[in-house]
Amino acid sequence: MPKTDKSGKPKQSELPSTLKKSGKKAQATFAKAHHSAAETYGDEQRAHRVGYSALKHTHEKVGDHWEPKDKAGPSDKQAKGGKDTSRPTKGGVDENASKEHLYDLAKKLDVPGRSKMSKSELVDAVRKANDKETRKSR
Repeated sequence: MPKTDKSGKPKQSELPSTLKKSGKKAQATFAKAHHSAAETYGDEQRAHRVGYSALKHTHEKVGDHWEPKDKAGPSDKQAKGGKDTSRPTKGGVDENASKEHLYDLAKKLDVPGRSKMSKSELVDAVRKANDKETRKSR
């Protein structure tokens, strides 16, 4: 099903819950990429993956919503693209961000033990905290 209406605006009723709580740019980025992929490939799952991949280039998941990144680019190896869908995704956490930025996100999400974590541990902890916030908000 398309995620945009005839004028190209995102259909709120068809957006994933985390995008309904996000800004207009995040919604439009996902919806336009999803719509284009759905028309091109005719496969809903693939269109969904393309939409999130496009979103991860400009936004990062923080709790139960998406926020603009300071620097555009893929957030993880899976978001870079390619046909290998076996690579694990980081759930919208920008693994290319600085450790300081990841620490600040962990602090914002009240992740325990964050001060002693390595960068990769912070990525995983923020992802888990994001997932928890998303489950709580549904």
